[in-house]
Amino acid sequence: MNSQQKVAIVTGASQGIGAGLVKAFRDRNYHVIANSRSIRPSSDAGVIAVPGDIADHATAERIVAEALSRFGRIDTLVNNAGTFTAKPFTAFTAEDYASNLAVNLTGFFHITQLAIAEMEKQGSGHVVSVTTSLTDHAIDGVPSVLASLTKGGLNAATKSLAIEYAKRGVRVNAVSPGVIKTPMHAPETHGFLSALHPVGRMGEIDDIVNAVLYLDAAGFVTGEILHVDGGQSAGH
Repeated sequence: MNSQQKVAIVTGASQGIGAGLVKAFRDRNYHVIANSRSIRPSSDAGVIAVPGDIADHATAERIVAEALSRFGRIDTLVNNAGTFTAKPFTAFTAEDYASNLAVNLTGFFHITQLAIAEMEKQGSGHVVSVTTSLTDHAIDGVPSVLASLTKGGLNAATKSLAIEYAKRGVRVNAVSPGVIKTPMHAPETHGFLSALHPVGRMGEIDDIVNAVLYLDAAGFVTGEILHVDGGQSAGH
């Protein structure tokens, strides 16, 4: 175990942005703890896969325990796991509400609380959450109340935590994407989704990965909600 080599936790790590983040952190010589419900073991000894539902407190405990037992520290937590349900407000079910809160808020709460406790002992660390620009700029035709309720809560929590831990060496930021070209968006939707952005295209996974890496390296930046949304939050 090299206790000087940095360690990142990435949730929602099995595909899309999460998988891109795992690769990017490994390329920068971080050890990585990768979590999702469907995560598979990695052939890379520097990546420890921890399967499980991030909304379950026991999953968060296992993730942190693996980071500490295998690598001895936690430097970065990326709260990437999330769910998005697009329905008219009155069509949401109790199950929709519960599942969105479980993944987007409860999952954030458990893993962030445990990770910050360890970062505070080290006197350093960084938490970054992936939210959405829909919290700042609602779009006609894209019903997003549960996303705004939950991811907007993460934006608010980001600023609150940034101030609470500013003098303790722990930074807290968020990346607020527009629509990113990931497997969750079928190719036939790309034309409609591209038109939602002033730049006329969807974002790429690397756009979000690079934003997370910037924030991770930017020691004087905390409490920032970094919009990576093709101008979406600026207006139309």
